[in-house]
Amino acid sequence: MVSRIGNYRVMDEQVFTSSVHYRDPKAALAWLERVFGFEVTMAIDGPPEAPEMCHYEMSCAGAGRIMVGAEWAEWIRSPAGRGGSNSQVVHVMLPGGLDEHCERARAAGAEIAAEPTDQFYGDRVYRAVDLEGHRWTFSAHVRDVTRSEAEAALGQPIMATDWQ
Repeated sequence: MVSRIGNYRVMDEQVFTSSVHYRDPKAALAWLERVFGFEVTMAIDGPPEAPEMCHYEMSCAGAGRIMVGAEWAEWIRSPAGRGGSNSQVVHVMLPGGLDEHCERARAAGAEIAAEPTDQFYGDRVYRAVDLEGHRWTFSAHVRDVTRSEAEAALGQPIMATDWQ
């Protein structure tokens, strides 16, 4: 089953789930909960002899899922362990209240990398950096935009399979 949030098609069952990794995943869980309002939905601590073999999951406003883990292999590192570089940015669609979410994050210690701004495709967006350097994009749909309106604002064609 597919539903819509603004111009986005939303699958009722998730197909992709991102996993972010931290030097200190338990500190990250507490930070993500306090700063971004995420909720821990699963917690599996690693055994005493291998605490890095943990697995945690979080949701936002009861929707979505992000996996949180430790640096358990040489090829999987936090940005803090890679000189700050990111190989992904996690995008979170909020049900609303983007500006309030940004202010909460700022007041709780997040670095705001880009202030909330309206985008040509109908969303309001801001970007934040977490305690170990992961970059997060938060958006909320604020107005419906047709593909032709977005193309005019962007100045080039957009290929989209389900955007009129």
